[in-house]
Amino acid sequence: MAKLESLTPNIMVNNVNATIDYYTNNLGFKLIDTNPESGQHDWGYVILDNVGMMFQEEKSLKTEYKEIEPLNIGGALTFYIRVKDINSYYNRISQEANIIKPMNKTFYGTNEFAIMDLNGFILTFSEIPE
Repeated sequence: MAKLESLTPNIMVNNVNATIDYYTNNLGFKLIDTNPESGQHDWGYVILDNVGMMFQEEKSLKTEYKEIEPLNIGGALTFYIRVKDINSYYNRISQEANIIKPMNKTFYGTNEFAIMDLNGFILTFSEIPE
């Protein structure tokens, strides 16, 4: 029987280089791979701990998947990321990131905050208190 093992979103962006720079310098992700290896990238892959994200330039992704040609970057999509030691991560990135929802305790008992990245995507970071 098939078993799903991971999920790594491939996100359409205007500028892969700027997006990689934002995620590595502002959010602490590590650059894993790009295509091409240097210059203006069409695609890039970053990871922080167990969370990986890929970024692909809009024209490149729309060439690969004709079905998304009419769609815009951003939109009604958020990323929900579980974190250990959320206060430490919040303190680490809060001066560099666009915090759109400050640290708060949710009605379902988690500690969370949310940012909007340079492409308009919302990332919510969440920790279940011990």
